Amino acid sequence: MLSLASVVPEAASQAVIQAGTLTLSDSSKTTAGILLITVVGIAYGGTFMLRVVGGGVPVTDFQKAFFRAGHAHAGVLVILGLIATILVDATDLDGLLQVVARDGVPLAAILMSAGFFVSAIGRDRTTPNRLIILVWLGALSLSAGVLTLGIGLLTAG
Repeated sequence: MLSLASVVPEAASQAVIQAGTLTLSDSSKTTAGILLITVVGIAYGGTFMLRVVGGGVPVTDFQKAFFRAGHAHAGVLVILGLIATILVDATDLDGLLQVVARDGVPLAAILMSAGFFVSAIGRDRTTPNRLIILVWLGALSLSAGVLTLGIGLLTAG
């Protein structure tokens, strides 16, 4: 039988066992609070998606796909943003790097979901408009956020 003690060195397993209190910085509390409040908006957006999928809103197949993608990205990235917000306080990052690590993913949630929705707006649209650039900017923000956070966690003292 495989146990934590046989896989993780003793010092690391003790750190895992002893960790029990979560203390968040004021910035992380604020970001996490805002992200949790946005879940209400995402849930409300789900009612729009139900109308779209149910045929209550006339859209093209392209628009339906982009609206689904926008809604899904919002939900998934807000959850990832909450995790990142908590983890950033376990790093030694400060200044701009800390801001990128904490806010890169939540910003990506806004940019990417908005990009999917607004680039598909318009009667009988079958291709995205120029606002699709928001999706790409969101991808950049997401990449910067998770890379900075990941490196910050791996190098934390």
